[in-house]
Amino acid sequence: MPLERTLVVVKPDGVRRGLVGEVISRFERKGFRLKALKMTWMTREQAEQFYEVHRGKPFYEELVKFVTSGPVVAMILEGESAISVARIMIGVTDGRKAQPGTIRGDYSLSILENIVHASDSEESFYREYKVLFSDLEVVSDY
Repeated sequence: MPLERTLVVVKPDGVRRGLVGEVISRFERKGFRLKALKMTWMTREQAEQFYEVHRGKPFYEELVKFVTSGPVVAMILEGESAISVARIMIGVTDGRKAQPGTIRGDYSLSILENIVHASDSEESFYREYKVLFSDLEVVSDY
């Protein structure tokens, strides 16, 4: 299995609820390695760039407003099949429908305030991580 990297973002609701450590812990226990980690408050410009793929959809403005409503914790994780495994671990977008045992299934009852974001493809990872990290902030190896 190839090593991949993925971006995971604990959204403002997860930060407000004190779930950052829980989210990081789940990924570390699974075997992922942290390659970058930071707390930041996304600007509107960053949020628009981050959610560019949803521009024009009815929920776009609500997404941008929500993700800029408080700090987020962003991390780059590395591991085997990181993108698909992280997506399984977080669960489906709507927390009301997410399986118990997933992050969203255990902590969310909303489609908007669903605790966490994870890149859905390699292309998305490369587009998204550059919104939140410079290449100098990413650890190459340790």
